Amino acid sequence: MSVKPSKEKTNELKGPAVLNISYIFPNGDRYDGECQKSSDDVIMRSGSGIHTTPNGIIYKGQWYNDKMNGSGRLEHPSGAVYEGEFRDNMFHGRGTYIFQNGAKYVGEFNENKLEGEGEFTDLKGLQWIGNFHYKAAPGLKLKLDI
Repeated sequence: MSVKPSKEKTNELKGPAVLNISYIFPNGDRYDGECQKSSDDVIMRSGSGIHTTPNGIIYKGQWYNDKMNGSGRLEHPSGAVYEGEFRDNMFHGRGTYIFQNGAKYVGEFNENKLEGEGEFTDLKGLQWIGNFHYKAAPGLKLKLDI
């Protein structure tokens, strides 16, 4: 990506300078946010930024090595939303996924898959807790508020 920075600030720890840019990719995607130059002078998204696509996908959050890394929020035009931790462009760590039908999962993710302790709220508002393993969740228990 070849860009002209709009602002540059230096890092007090003498690391690479942080550039604030606005860039439109050849496919129409747009990135507004922080970048850094790599050792071979390639500008990569790093820090806080917003990436939008022409079809309505919006990511607001942290970047590292030109990938979604750290905390962020990914919104789809269908209404589905993920908010939580990312690693290498994947849901990874703790997060909340709201499905386009309104159902919700809060818990652990591993490389885009529901994996580990979590809570699923179905369309009737019932909350199910237990261990999730991608599409399987044997032994879920209904959470009762008594």
